[in-house]
This record gives sequence, C-alpha cells and structure tokens, in this order.
Amino acid sequence: MAFIEPPGWYVISLRPQGEHASLRRAAAVHGARLIALSPWKLRLRDDDGTRVALKAALDAQRVLFTSPVAVRAAIALQELRPHDDQAWIAVGSGTALALRHAGVARVQVPARMDSEGLLELPALQQLAGLDVGLVTAPEGRSLLATALRARGAEILRADVYAREVIALSPAALCRLRALQSPVMLALTSEGALRQLLAQAPADLLARLRAAPAIAASPRLQRIARDSGFTEVELAEGPRPRQLLAVMARRFR
Repeated sequence: MAFIEPPGWYVISLRPQGEHASLRRAAAVHGARLIALSPWKLRLRDDDGTRVALKAALDAQRVLFTSPVAVRAAIALQELRPHDDQAWIAVGSGTALALRHAGVARVQVPARMDSEGLLELPALQQLAGLDVGLVTAPEGRSLLATALRARGAEILRADVYAREVIALSPAALCRLRALQSPVMLALTSEGALRQLLAQAPADLLARLRAAPAIAASPRLQRIARDSGFTEVELAEGPRPRQLLAVMARRFR
C-alpha cells in the first residue's frame, strides 16, 4: 500500500453545518485540509409572518441582502422582481452572484465586503424618508441596521432564515485534540466565534487561542484579539480564497 503524506496544515472552519464546501475547496488548493467545527446550523423560514415581512422588504426603495443564504431563503418564498426605482444591494460578491442567478440583473456590491463597506456605498448615504429592506437572519447585521436608522432610514426587516445553535461535533473535537499538524482558524462571523468561546473545552480553546487566526474584517480582528487570540491576521475579505491566501503565505 502506498504511503500517503498527510497535509502540512489544517484549517478550522466555524461556518454553519453543511456550509463548509467552498472553504474546503480553497484549502485543498493550498494542500491543506479542513476540520468542520460548526457551532450552529441554518434553518430557512417558511411561515406567513416571514412572507409578509419579506414582501414589505422587497418593496422598499433600497433592498439589502446580507448573505447568499438570505437569497436562497427569499427565493424559496417568492420570486424576486426588482422595480426600476429601487437599488438592490449585496454585502459581497457571493451574495451578488446568488441574486443574479435569481434574475436580479443590477446589484450593487461594496469593494470592501462587510458592514463598513456597505455603509460607504452612495445608495446608502442619503436615506431620510426612505425605506431599506433588510433580508437577513435574526441578530444578523444589527450594527448595520443601527447605522442605517441613524441616517434616517426606516428599516423593513425580513428574517428569512435562522441560526440554530448546535453542540460542537465530538468527533471534530477528538480529531483536533489528536492533531499534530499546525492549525489555523478562519473567522468570518462574530456569532460563530462567540459560540466557540462558549462551547469549546478549555484545553482546545487554549490551543486555538495560541494558533494563528485569519479574520475577514477589522472588526472581527479586534473582537478576536479582545477574546484572547494572540495572533490574528487580517484578510482582504471574507471569501475563502482571500482567507486562504493569508494562511498559505505562512506555509510556503
């Protein structure tokens, strides 16, 4: 039997259950493997209240989607039909692509794919007297909603999916505990990081805090450092290739 050399390093993903594929592929490009350590799973909502809220959000002068999952959940409830007098906005390129696949031809995307980048878009500057439809999940982009209200917007929020907390996988924890190779932590969500801090066993949390982490935004970088992570680098954005580009430089 041929000897198969193990990968030189591993990526720890905190993405929702079943949502690791893109990060796993990006890791494989650089000869790394991924350990999925999901602290929650996603559930698309399908109830009358959500449908009413979504219809109102989609009729707003500004319609803002915060993730590809938000797009997927919305089109499961109704067809997306933009009006000529609306601006449809995506938090990042992945969300914009999902909208285009759903038939939304014109989508605005910030150069910096986070809440701070969104707030720099011209369409979100002068909002007095305007409605902003926010298609998202409970607790999602709360800072963004607060900033938009401060600019005079009326927020029409449609929480079209939910994040349900789950226990960290015992198998993944055992695998991480036995691992001899270097690990790096991918950070794309404050909520996921908070769940990791709340759930991880003390010995593994100490190891992760000492390992390099890559944050998708300056805000996440600050939060991770304040939470005891000693080495937190900043990626250009939240996309898997952006995160892995920073990680791979350490193993060249």
